[in-house]
Amino acid sequence: MKVAKFGGSSLSNAAQIQKVSAIVKNDKDIKTIIVSAPGKRHDEDIKVTDMLISLWQSKVSNIDTEDILSDILKRYASIIEDLSIDHSLIDDFESILRNYLETIHDQALLLDALKSRGEDFNARLISNYLNTLGIHAKYVSPKEAGITVTDTPANARLIPESYDEINKLKDYTEDVLVIPGFYGIAENGNIVTFARGGSDITGAIIARGIKADIYENYTDESHIYAAHPGIIDDPYKIEEITYREMRELAYAGFGIFHDEALEPLYQEKIPVMIRNTNAPHIEGTKIVPERTLDPNVPVIGFSCDEGFTSISLHKYLLNKEIGFTRRILQILEDYRISYEHMPSGIDDISIIMRSSQFDNNDSLDKIIEEINTQLQPEWIEVEEDLSLLFIVGLGMARQVGTVSRVTGALAEEKVNIRMMNQGSTEYSMMFAIKTEDHVPAIKALFKQFF
Repeated sequence: MKVAKFGGSSLSNAAQIQKVSAIVKNDKDIKTIIVSAPGKRHDEDIKVTDMLISLWQSKVSNIDTEDILSDILKRYASIIEDLSIDHSLIDDFESILRNYLETIHDQALLLDALKSRGEDFNARLISNYLNTLGIHAKYVSPKEAGITVTDTPANARLIPESYDEINKLKDYTEDVLVIPGFYGIAENGNIVTFARGGSDITGAIIARGIKADIYENYTDESHIYAAHPGIIDDPYKIEEITYREMRELAYAGFGIFHDEALEPLYQEKIPVMIRNTNAPHIEGTKIVPERTLDPNVPVIGFSCDEGFTSISLHKYLLNKEIGFTRRILQILEDYRISYEHMPSGIDDISIIMRSSQFDNNDSLDKIIEEINTQLQPEWIEVEEDLSLLFIVGLGMARQVGTVSRVTGALAEEKVNIRMMNQGSTEYSMMFAIKTEDHVPAIKALFKQFF
């Protein structure tokens, strides 16, 4: 029994939806599909989700919404027309959008309600189309599926008790259930979206809930690669990777799979297969609980994520001062700032945070002021435009010389390492580098290890 999730590139137009439908029709093991909103049809195109966000922006800015509303409906109308399915769906879509615009007054709730319609409308029309092909398909809303979430707009978290309700989906008699990704329903009835990559999260939740044998994630790539194919020509194709390795790489910018989506699957040890909608015959990368290690391939991949800021401070005998780190973290918590890493020495400590948390506010300046007042360091330094470079591979554990190979390769390209961190498990190393060194660093490491 399979759960299959189809991303926006797989559902961008009628031709892509026909490919998806053929996959579903030819694989009787696929019992549930999770769908994203239509993505870009070409490089200059706009994703439907972005169009819905523009609709929200127009509404809250008191700008006329008719033009953008019309563009959204035209996008769906073109798909419906090309698939020759019931055109009255457009009337339903328009009615729903207008109702939300008129009745939801909280801006955050309105945004979630609007941007979730990309997935919802796609699920409705895809289930309609599947039925025209003789597939007994049923659209199942997140409410009907039992996806109950916290009332935290744009950052929904599944309420664990939901899994009991989701498991009841196995009782449906239809050939295929079509569920929109990206959102759930709070206990008070509000529509609440997951964070970015939310359709991946929905797919993982459903797969765990019904205890699927495998979760297939269809994108426009057949494999996960050891390095970004936009940087490395013909990079190494990963055939098999563990949850732990994938979690590290996804966290640091591997956009093919959302890192939060791994957690539900990891809990039930459900394997994941990455597949390509445009080449469904290829068995792509498989994400598994454990894999056989090749001693000749200690590293499985590299990823680098941009947009980090570090605060570094020095104080003599810092390590002797009880509660020093706790007080730093309390200051961050007071300003609702999360941190990513905290490398330290006996007299020094650095806190690495995502820079986006400081956009359009003065919290960074206030945090520096609080640290100076409360902790009185000898000096404090802020460094921006940092990237975090990750080298990942279970084969690195207990293997002598890996760090030397990494630092040697970076040194050859004159890449300065600002900070580094390695956990006791030894299967992941993190290096903070300047963002301008992102591409040279990836090229140097790929050359060294592959």
